[in-house]
Amino acid sequence: MKPEIIAEAIRILETDIPPDVEKALERALQSEGGLSRQVIAAMLENIRLAREGGVPVCQDTGSLVFFVRTDMGCRELFNAIREGVALATESVPLRANIVDPLSRRNTGNNLGRWNPVVHMEPSHDGRTRIGILAKGAGSENVSAAAMLDPDQGSDGIRSFVTKAVENAGAKPCPPIVVGVGVGGTLDGAVTLSKRALMRRLDELSPDERGKELEEKLLQEINSLGIGPMGFGGKTTALGVKAEFADCHTASLPVAVSIQCWALRRVVIEQEGAEAVIRRF
Repeated sequence: MKPEIIAEAIRILETDIPPDVEKALERALQSEGGLSRQVIAAMLENIRLAREGGVPVCQDTGSLVFFVRTDMGCRELFNAIREGVALATESVPLRANIVDPLSRRNTGNNLGRWNPVVHMEPSHDGRTRIGILAKGAGSENVSAAAMLDPDQGSDGIRSFVTKAVENAGAKPCPPIVVGVGVGGTLDGAVTLSKRALMRRLDELSPDERGKELEEKLLQEINSLGIGPMGFGGKTTALGVKAEFADCHTASLPVAVSIQCWALRRVVIEQEGAEAVIRRF
């Protein structure tokens, strides 16, 4: 895969919002009133202006997280991703966000030690699929993770997630999308919670328990009344998505990745020599 394809996908990712997210904001506009309605209207206008002007939807173009399924050589694809990020930083342009954690020295091209973050897994159909998520710091900074006692079960999971959203308040620029990871290990649950943000808002969980958890959490979170940008209202969250992994019998890892209203995701699909960029 060519770095130029990855750079173009990042450009689309940063300058537009997926259709399902925009439609969810339009529905929220109809249900809100007063200042909260004005906030949603401003968000929709922001989307329109970014799309027409070809400029980033938000000045925080985020940290880029890649979810890759492939049978290609990992080194070749990893290098293409890095080159694509550097190209996009210059051409879109992206804000240079990546710094050394201690010295705070900025690399200037959004590359660094273990950045961008790339999760790889084997493909089962011979195709390469690259999902890209932009994660802004305002929402990333209110992430949460914990090792619950196994006997806390679904009630404990819902309580932890809802409390994390309540503690976050207006900081992640609601209305938010909440990604939940349950199971695996602590670091695995965090990865699952970000992977959950790659799902469409109208995509139901294939697991009935997952569907029930998502529905209950969305109801509980919206009952908090935080509302758009913290001004109160019915829409604190546009959606909740949860992913699961089996875990150790003595553990119940749970992670919450909160995403601001500007949920930016895109997918590149390649079969043979042809690569297609999809907003979904």
